[in-house]
Amino acid sequence: MVLQQNAAAPIWGWADDGEQITIEINGKTVHTTAKDGKFKTKLPRLKASSNPTTLKVTGKNNITINNVLVGEVWIASGQSNMEFPLRASYQSENDIKNSTNPNIRLFTVPKNKQVQPVDDVKSSWVECKPETVPNFSAVAYYFGRDLQKSLGVPVGLIHTSWGGSPAEVWMSDAVLSGNPEYKRDILDTYPSQETSFKKSLAAFEKDEAEAKQSGKEFKGRRPGAPWRPTELYNGMIAPLIPYAIKGAIWYQGESNAGRHKQYRTLFPDMIKNWRKDWAEGDFTFLAVQLAPWDMNRKRSLDEITKEPTESDWAALREAQVYTGKVVPKYGLAVITDVGDKDDIHPTKKEPVGARLALLAERITYGKHVVAEGPTFKSMSVNGNEAILTFDNVDGGLDSKDGDLKGFAIAGEDKKFHWAKAKIAGNKIMVTSPDVEHPTVVRYGWSDFPVVNLVNKEGLPASPFRTDAPKD
Repeated sequence: MVLQQNAAAPIWGWADDGEQITIEINGKTVHTTAKDGKFKTKLPRLKASSNPTTLKVTGKNNITINNVLVGEVWIASGQSNMEFPLRASYQSENDIKNSTNPNIRLFTVPKNKQVQPVDDVKSSWVECKPETVPNFSAVAYYFGRDLQKSLGVPVGLIHTSWGGSPAEVWMSDAVLSGNPEYKRDILDTYPSQETSFKKSLAAFEKDEAEAKQSGKEFKGRRPGAPWRPTELYNGMIAPLIPYAIKGAIWYQGESNAGRHKQYRTLFPDMIKNWRKDWAEGDFTFLAVQLAPWDMNRKRSLDEITKEPTESDWAALREAQVYTGKVVPKYGLAVITDVGDKDDIHPTKKEPVGARLALLAERITYGKHVVAEGPTFKSMSVNGNEAILTFDNVDGGLDSKDGDLKGFAIAGEDKKFHWAKAKIAGNKIMVTSPDVEHPTVVRYGWSDFPVVNLVNKEGLPASPFRTDAPKD
């Protein structure tokens, strides 16, 4: 395994009441006494080391854990795009072939839904190599690979995700029930969802049985069970706490699209929930913005870009950006250039992991690297021209593959028209012959944005609207 460097890493377990426990590592010893069938203590702070050491726990019996490294430990969580395995990632064959690195360790949390928090997880650490990495999270692997190379210390990756999961299933009951809106809109609605599901399931099984008995072909589709709030926090986060970590990477949001107003508070509250329960302060939390995807799938690009439209996915992306305004030590990897119009699971995961690693280098480790693309700052108007300014443009603004795309502009009537946009230094001028007095500009405001604004380092700008909610 990998223990977090420069941290008083907790070690815990189970023992008889009153049992004396001794823990040894690197010639240092700590003692504790079991109470109520459990024990917990903290190791002395350890420096990063690629030389394997041994952790010994001695009580009435002896447990020895070999091949222990000290370095950086990160949680990787979310839904299917975090769960997406390396073997299915774009052109990953050579990455798998060349993945052997004893300084990267992988831990996969088994899928486990629980009504109440559990305190144990049935899994184990493995060294990163071609035999162990193919089914591991592609985003987490690429993040860990780049981070390990940059830092030169061991990296431990704890992967805990589940496809299709909304954010509220990764939160504790105490947080959800303590908020009147969450209690009303999330917790209190679950019983009726479960009742409806059981009725639908019973009807499905009845129809299926009748069709089978009569020899007819049955084409019904089994209904899916609703997500129970808190169930993945209980089964897949709670048992990891208080293992010492440096931060978390998160790829989720698709299942909350359509509830972007709620996500503006729900997502920050989830981050605060984890930080409070881990009791390690404001550890770094890095998220991935939703990838471009057209839920209608069969439309051509011409159909998608025919005219500006509203978008729940764009609003969810905006909520992900907003989180950075209310949560410290937060970063967001923008991936507008690696989506797949017809697949909610884009296979190009290497750039995603790489951008998360850049964010970690800057936010967590204080390295002077460019880790973000341009972010909208302000708008002013001069005649029929909207003038936009941006943050994160030290190297200047640029357009990838020709003229700028994806800008729309509207006047007082709030009717949007595609606009012409041009770069002028660190600003962008936006105009349209259809808008005499501009009041609002949008960029990339679409489920599948076709955009190309980047900084000189090639990192894409986040989609935005100049009239974003202020609260």
